Amino acid sequence: MVQQYNRLMAKKTPVIETFPNPHPRRDYLIKHVAPEFTSVCPKTGQPDFGTIEVEYIADELCIELKAFKFYLQSFRNQGIFYEDVVNVILDELAGLCRPRWMKVTGSFTPRGGIHSVISAEYFKPGWKGRKP
Repeated sequence: MVQQYNRLMAKKTPVIETFPNPHPRRDYLIKHVAPEFTSVCPKTGQPDFGTIEVEYIADELCIELKAFKFYLQSFRNQGIFYEDVVNVILDELAGLCRPRWMKVTGSFTPRGGIHSVISAEYFKPGWKGRKP
């Protein structure tokens, strides 16, 4: 059965789909890299570009990639700070699939000579595995 999750925002957000983890007894690292992430600076209205990396150790569910791609595209015209982007993505994905561990990293292209990298992590309560 496919589980679905939808961002509670004024704008309609694509549904993120999951599928059953084919190896739920094993801790293994899944890494998705999206090098074409775009959003909008909420102060200037200028476009922001970057790479979003999602690394996780799945528990019962894995993230379906096509739906994940459409989910990331929903940020394209949204005015949002880098720090918020990373934390919103982490909260929504971890809330959806409840991984054992997840890390979201946003590496944003230079603006005004400054390159920003933001990371946030989630740990499943009680998980005793090693951090990758």
